[in-house]
Amino acid sequence: MPAAATALDLKEEILALKKARNAVILVHNYQSGDIQDLGDYVGDSLGLAYHAKSTDADVIAFCGVHFMAETAKIVNPSKIVVLPDADAGCSLEQSCPAPQLEAYLKEHADKNYYVIAYINCSAGVKALCDVICTSGNAVKIVNKAPADRPILFVPDANLGAWVMEQTGRKMDLWQGSCYVHVEFTRDSINRIKAEYPDALVVAHPECTQAVRLLADEVCSTEKMITFCKNAPVKDIIVVTESGMLHRLRKECPDKNLIPGPTDRCACADCRYMKMNTLQKLRDCLANLEPRVEMEESVRIRAEAPLLRMLEQSK
Repeated sequence: MPAAATALDLKEEILALKKARNAVILVHNYQSGDIQDLGDYVGDSLGLAYHAKSTDADVIAFCGVHFMAETAKIVNPSKIVVLPDADAGCSLEQSCPAPQLEAYLKEHADKNYYVIAYINCSAGVKALCDVICTSGNAVKIVNKAPADRPILFVPDANLGAWVMEQTGRKMDLWQGSCYVHVEFTRDSINRIKAEYPDALVVAHPECTQAVRLLADEVCSTEKMITFCKNAPVKDIIVVTESGMLHRLRKECPDKNLIPGPTDRCACADCRYMKMNTLQKLRDCLANLEPRVEMEESVRIRAEAPLLRMLEQSK
């Protein structure tokens, strides 16, 4: 059977299974285009968290990485949450294991840290924090932090540094990073800028400072949509994971959207985000596996800072 016909069959099966299961398909902007096209909602971590919290579906099929599906389960304990590939992880999540953070907080208990965790972390880490943030709301969340307590920002040091620049609030930074975004370099972005001298550059705050300084706008993936739509030029260099280009090209068809290159390739793919496939999405809806589960005590403790984030983001 031709590959195109197979993909079409899979899409039809997925839609039929979604209806039969009363499922909702939530899709992150970094997923492949064929999965994005099947999503009931496609967006960034903040938008996905809101939709996960408000859905009335019985089953949430989360097309993203593990911490995102965990987030959906934290705010929907009675629902079935499935992830197409259980091994779809995240280098940021891996950079901050919960036992290591817990030990650090105990060692520095005298500081009485107010802990702000970027949503790219495990449920165990969320359970140790005061409030969660995303790249879209991090500035707002930090601005609302208690003025009389020092902040520990985990796990992304690049996002944390950018937030400090925006808010003027000093924070201690956990030294984690997204392996995809740190592959963009000053040299790789300068090279593409030389090819498109009239282009504007929009970059994600998970990039290093050297790359952020070259950008005309630094923002979350969701805010990239508005920036690209309103940009006064046709050429825009997009410095984030390659999956974002699919959505941008659908929503900004009049723009020439150029993937930001790294030193080793013309665009940046997250190996974890791309582990999910149509076949795996079909299988997880058919089998309701792999499911996302966690200890209830952890879930309860992780829910409080997540709900605090949703409330403070309004």
